[in-house]
Amino acid sequence: MDARLVVDQLRVQEIVRGDGRVCYTVVDADCSVVAEADGFLRTCRAGMDRTYAYVLVDHLRWLRFAGLDTGSVSLEDLRHYMAALGADYPGPFGLPWRENKRPYGHSALKTAAACLKGFYLYLGIHGVNPALAEALRVTRLPTRADRRRAMLGHVLHSMPTNPLAPASGCAGIRRCCRRALGRCCWGRCRARGTGWWSRGWPTAVSGSVSCGLRLVDLHLREQAACGQCRGPHVHICHREDNANRARVKTKTPWTWQDNAVCGGTVRRASPAMIHTYFEYITTQYPAQSVHGMLLVSLHGPSQGQPWTTAAARGMLRPAAARVEIGRVVPHAFRHSFATAVLDAARGNAVIAREAGGWASAVTVEQVYGHVDVHDPVFTAALEKVWGTRP
Repeated sequence: MDARLVVDQLRVQEIVRGDGRVCYTVVDADCSVVAEADGFLRTCRAGMDRTYAYVLVDHLRWLRFAGLDTGSVSLEDLRHYMAALGADYPGPFGLPWRENKRPYGHSALKTAAACLKGFYLYLGIHGVNPALAEALRVTRLPTRADRRRAMLGHVLHSMPTNPLAPASGCAGIRRCCRRALGRCCWGRCRARGTGWWSRGWPTAVSGSVSCGLRLVDLHLREQAACGQCRGPHVHICHREDNANRARVKTKTPWTWQDNAVCGGTVRRASPAMIHTYFEYITTQYPAQSVHGMLLVSLHGPSQGQPWTTAAARGMLRPAAARVEIGRVVPHAFRHSFATAVLDAARGNAVIAREAGGWASAVTVEQVYGHVDVHDPVFTAALEKVWGTRP
């Protein structure tokens, strides 16, 4: 039998439990659960288990294709697998994998590396391939940012690192392309009937959070009943029962009190968002909708159904191609938003952290905040140093 047919027998299985929670596991051709993958996925938090399940099933298929198993695979084999996904590797990495499929981007490679490290560390704890688990427990010297983040930074001597992770990069959108991309996305949103998504809000949150919002989460009038923010704002709440399976990974507690949502993660709403929201509700949103989700599709076979994260990515793909800036995913707007707030706040990372809801200001500085080499201000500064501009 062809090896491709053998490896494709593994698949991800969705499990809906009695309390409404949705979990994911990996099953074989005979519908038997792959015990190693299932045990690891049970340790993952809700929201991350789905992503890790699909990363893990691809890796387990590759193991069968390469004639390996979890007990015999080595760190070098894992580097070969990461190279097959699209990571940089100085040399040949063996048989081709994922033919006719797009290589992973930087964020996807980081997710795959984190999943593989966690999976094999979990197996090492249970006595499977302890040599590989030990090889993954490498450390590095702490940086100044690590010491500031730690409670006792002066006694910090080492930090864990992932030998499979790609080199740091940036996934932001260049400033010169944001306006053209926004106009193109807005046109495609109106054509598809998803109107409101591309104005204002996706710059502050990811696509999965936007697709998980419900109408009751939006408090767009002054002095809302929740009493948590005087100005217009939105509550981001983790729910397991959304019709489109969109789930927020951050599980900030929230409640329903006095016919209003209280708690969750609160984000401020821009005037452009408020204006387009009321236009969207009064002219496009179907009145007969009963699911209560904010973003819906108004045309095609899924008319009236909640908008999915796959639809958000599908809207961005041709829009980015039209303005010729390469592949863009919804999360890239988070990078651009952080950079824009940092510019407006004159480099104050604390303001950018609060505006976008990041856990640490250091994260904003190191991951999201970056200098755009295409910015005229950046070019003018270099030309002044070079002496080519007075």
